[in-house]
Amino acid sequence: MAGYSHFDDSGRPVMTDVSGKTRTLRRAVAECFVKLPEKICAALLDGGVSKGDPIRVAELAGIMGAKKTPDLIPLCHPIGLDSVKIKCEFLSEDRALRIECETTANDSTGVEMEALTGALVAALTFYDMCKALDKGMIITGVRLLEKSGGRSGRWTALK
Repeated sequence: MAGYSHFDDSGRPVMTDVSGKTRTLRRAVAECFVKLPEKICAALLDGGVSKGDPIRVAELAGIMGAKKTPDLIPLCHPIGLDSVKIKCEFLSEDRALRIECETTANDSTGVEMEALTGALVAALTFYDMCKALDKGMIITGVRLLEKSGGRSGRWTALK
């Protein structure tokens, strides 16, 4: 399996050796959306979600999810996150919740997976808190918006 960074020459999985890489400030921003049925939009506007505030709980869960990324994604390096910021924004006119997760670390490997995981865990938590009202929510548009740091430098998604 020569040429694959996550497999050794005999085909066994390995964690990529990053010990020779330079520690730099790394940052990533990811987003996703939860499309909302009318019943959930109305409940959010009226404050009528029986389990509590699903937006604030989702934000907290997203932070926790980003921190747990190496426990969930095989071969993902555990890194020392310096910051995780989650912002959930209810877009009532679009009937959607926009979730953005920003992660930073001074480390030898990137934080993209942590940002993506944080956004998705927030979305799943929001779904869990609102599913009693309507299970028709759709999690969509998961993507990396930008990353910086490391050998590959800065990258920004196309609009």
